[in-house]
Amino acid sequence: MTSRSQPEAPWLSVAMPVHQGERWLPFTLESLAAQDCTGVELIILDSTPGDACTQIVSRFADRLNIRYEHVPEVTSWPAKTNLAVERASAAHVAMLHQDDLWEPQRTAAAREAIIAAPDAALLLNPSRIVDEHGRRLGLWRCPLPADQLLDGRWVAERLLVQNFVAIPAPIISRRAWLDCGGMDEALWYTADWDLYLKLLARGAVFYTNTPSTAFRVHGSSLTVSGSRERPDFRHQMQQVFDRHSHLVPASELPRIRRRASASIAVNCALAQASAGSAGALLRAIGEVLSLGPAQAFAYTRDSRVIERALPRLRARLAGSF
Repeated sequence: MTSRSQPEAPWLSVAMPVHQGERWLPFTLESLAAQDCTGVELIILDSTPGDACTQIVSRFADRLNIRYEHVPEVTSWPAKTNLAVERASAAHVAMLHQDDLWEPQRTAAAREAIIAAPDAALLLNPSRIVDEHGRRLGLWRCPLPADQLLDGRWVAERLLVQNFVAIPAPIISRRAWLDCGGMDEALWYTADWDLYLKLLARGAVFYTNTPSTAFRVHGSSLTVSGSRERPDFRHQMQQVFDRHSHLVPASELPRIRRRASASIAVNCALAQASAGSAGALLRAIGEVLSLGPAQAFAYTRDSRVIERALPRLRARLAGSF
């Protein structure tokens, strides 16, 4: 399925992997259709059995430049995302999952960022965190200075501690994506984090303080359900750190390794807590305190743990999990 043609070549291609997204997809597509998306192509690869999502997409075919394909044989979201980027027409790509949203100013902010830093490998912005009803719960920022080109290896010293990038936020050079090999399709949880660290070895980062995307937290998300059920949850986080630890100076590596180890332990504890283990939270707090004041402060800064955890707690208390 291909929707209406656009009068100009795309300047941004958006990769959207879809699987059983009937509940969220109308809201996600409406968040794009409600703003000027001229020059934006949306590449939707859908593995949902049946045609429920196909019918939803068809309702937006006259409002958005959509390239849609039903691909039941491609089940993983990293594989669908890689395939979409390979097919993209624009020099820059973004990701948008079926349950996330664009803020009304997203296209304008994205274009401004590309103009400001056209050669950056990775363009970032904060994301709002919303619940299953779209209500705002918090703001998820990156621990980076704004409106300047940042050396990728300097950013790696922070990003190795924790993935502080919400999925809908990045705008990525398509050439850099392809050159680094794209996402590792074996990583169901950390494929995006691994990709960002690959990109840091290939170019600069540009961060703007303007939130223009929204990340939705809910009980049926892959992040929540997968972290509860999969035995390799911890292993995948450790695997990403081990792969990319060469990006930081040897003199800094021991300190960063300690913070990253604490971050992995906290992530696992929070996953256990979301499944009802109250004791896991005490273990997480103890892990952070064991770092000492300076390291604990650096961990809190780099991991954005408070910004990530409090909105989820609010959603849980409201019954969204």
